[in-house]
Amino acid sequence: MLEVVNTTTIVTELGLDPADERHAEFAAELRTGLALVEDRLQEVLRSPGYPDLTEAATHLVRAGGKRLRPLMALTGAAFGGGRDEAISAAVIVELVHVATLYHDDVMDEAPMRHGVTSANSLWGNKKAVLIGDYVLACAARVGAGLGDYALRLQAKTFGRLVRGQFLEATGPFEDCGRHAPYEHHIQVMADKSASLIAMAGRLGAQVSGADERIIETLGQYGELIGVAFQISDDVLDISASTTDLGKSAGTDLREGVVTLPMLHALDDEGPGAARLREIIGHGPVTDPALRDEALGLLRDSAGVDRALAEAHGYAAKARDLALGLPDSPARALLTGLSAFVVDRGE
Repeated sequence: MLEVVNTTTIVTELGLDPADERHAEFAAELRTGLALVEDRLQEVLRSPGYPDLTEAATHLVRAGGKRLRPLMALTGAAFGGGRDEAISAAVIVELVHVATLYHDDVMDEAPMRHGVTSANSLWGNKKAVLIGDYVLACAARVGAGLGDYALRLQAKTFGRLVRGQFLEATGPFEDCGRHAPYEHHIQVMADKSASLIAMAGRLGAQVSGADERIIETLGQYGELIGVAFQISDDVLDISASTTDLGKSAGTDLREGVVTLPMLHALDDEGPGAARLREIIGHGPVTDPALRDEALGLLRDSAGVDRALAEAHGYAAKARDLALGLPDSPARALLTGLSAFVVDRGE
């Protein structure tokens, strides 16, 4: 996982040139900004007089994470004046993301998240849902301080997040003919994952006073990079180990979620694909032995490579958009990020 608060990592993995003084300064600014975000997350989620709620609400924040969305908000702010409001923008998008993780883990019955025991395993599903709701309320409180634009964008994005979760729960084969399976899954990824990354870039740029063209470009970039990022995540759920993931491998199989690499594998011919259809066709794969068999079949199929090829396509489009932005260290980071989000799945 990317530890974005490490300046060296930002420089070496996200396309910044360590020999370029401007790039090194920008990496240091990001490190400082992300450290401020960490402190502010803890502060915003603190509930004075209710230590148990504070403990539960900060559980996943303290576990760490990639902090991709705050990174996007701070990078977007670099195209404007980079005002203090950018920290608040970064905090909002991470809080919304963290809230969705609490809710996702309830729906997935996930035992782990970010390498620690999930909230639902520690406190039960009912409390985990309430904790997620509390985190969302904290995000709204921060957003109120940024004005109408932030609140409208937050509301629109949250609507898309819920729609994406609903479509995922519906499944591609029960979609009443509205979408083909591939279209269904792309829509799920766009709503459930890409919308929040797009919000991060837009909000960071808007609060820093960037012009409308840049705000719009960053939104489009976030939509594309978000889909590429999610495809990579879907691949990692198949190809990576539980230790590397920080959560249980094969989560999508266990929950009966049909992802892009699965769809490609199911389209193959031969006994492997036939057996895979037999296993997945019964819904969630809860039996560990069957899940391991399905993971093996998926790893041996062409589904992973085909999905990664699509991820590269989305990332390339995102990179082209980034190259249309003003030349700056922030632009260099965005072009580097477009490669990083897919390379991690290979």
